[in-house]
Amino acid sequence: MKKVLKKIGKIFGITLGCILGFVALCCIVTLGWGAVQISRGNVTEVLPQTPEDFTPAVRFIVFTDTHNENENVADAIDTAYKLFDNDEVYEGVDAFFGLGDFSSIGNEEDYKAFTDTLKEHVREDTVCINVNGNHEFKHENYKEIFEKYFPHDLNTVTEINGFTFIGFSGERSLTEWTFTPKSLKWLSDEIHKAEETAENKPVFVFQHPHPFGTVYGSTIWCTPQLNPVFAGHNKVINFSGHSHFPLNDPRSINQTTYTSVGVGAMARFELDKNYIVGQHPEGYEDAAQFCVVEADNDGSVRVRGYDLLSDTFFCDYYIENINEQESFPYTYKNMKANDEVPVFADDSEASARLDENGDYRISFTHANMPDGFIVHEYKISISDENGKEIYKDNKISDYYIIDDIDTQGLTVSKDTLQSGKAYTLTVTAESAYHLYSEPIELTFTVD
Repeated sequence: MKKVLKKIGKIFGITLGCILGFVALCCIVTLGWGAVQISRGNVTEVLPQTPEDFTPAVRFIVFTDTHNENENVADAIDTAYKLFDNDEVYEGVDAFFGLGDFSSIGNEEDYKAFTDTLKEHVREDTVCINVNGNHEFKHENYKEIFEKYFPHDLNTVTEINGFTFIGFSGERSLTEWTFTPKSLKWLSDEIHKAEETAENKPVFVFQHPHPFGTVYGSTIWCTPQLNPVFAGHNKVINFSGHSHFPLNDPRSINQTTYTSVGVGAMARFELDKNYIVGQHPEGYEDAAQFCVVEADNDGSVRVRGYDLLSDTFFCDYYIENINEQESFPYTYKNMKANDEVPVFADDSEASARLDENGDYRISFTHANMPDGFIVHEYKISISDENGKEIYKDNKISDYYIIDDIDTQGLTVSKDTLQSGKAYTLTVTAESAYHLYSEPIELTFTVD
């Protein structure tokens, strides 16, 4: 018996050591990649603005992670047509691209509901391409079901107005998050072929997971298998999902030797706090974002984010020339250089009131940021009348909710505060690129 226990202990020790070693390796790789990202590219005084005479030669819509929220899919399609049917510069929408996870577990009922929505809302003259995500890969018969419901291959190449569009589902390898070498070779070959005929035009690639270490959310919700496939192909503009991290975080666009765009989500956001992913703050279920992408024949590309819940564009990125890697504006280095310290207005205020659950809802005036940048988190501390700290936490900013409300809120247990007493709220705002405001102190009395 002792020998058996000793053997089990040895196996457990080896297994634990391997796990810890793998985690340590991931941390080292992540830190190393981060150092590379920070050092790459040039710094410009301002980020580019879309010129008034920009005239697209193609326009398409990208959405991802709908997870059976097919009413959002229908709304996105109808809204896109409404936005551009009578556009004076370039009329209409040429294509829709879905990046996968349109289902829950990849069953046939989900495919039918999703494709029925597409048939009802996408016009016959509009291209519509969809790829599989990991949730579709959960079903053993994903290839057969896909072929039954979609009119194109799992991996497909489409030409629209002289531009090449590559949709990559891949083939499931050992897990639902990994691709087979054969499918990755197909992707690499198609990128090379597209570049040979692209002239000055970009090459658009669509798949579900992020390439590792590129856009917001890509250190966890990603695959490193794609990095060597895309590396060095400056014409490639890659669109991905999987993370559910909001598109209106400026880190959702990233340029290294190619361009990556994280498309957000159409069903449920996820964020990180203190670098820990898997955070689902207030309002995370109200997700309905998609991308509007336009390009001309000379290498200029415009990427905009649109929010269905507020019916507004919320970000606007312009790449003047996709062929000039040395002048890429959306490198991590340049975006961090253009980020600014959050600033609280002089008349900032705080208040507290009882909510319907009997807890206290504390509101304070949010910090200000320039267009295109955000407050990602607030570091919060509450002290009593004697200066004793009774509450401390980081609060994710509600930047992912597009509204006109100028206050930020958090809920504190009724056991923490006492009615009729005065408290001091200390708040420090942190930007997406980790710049910190001066802390402010706001006093409030509990009702």
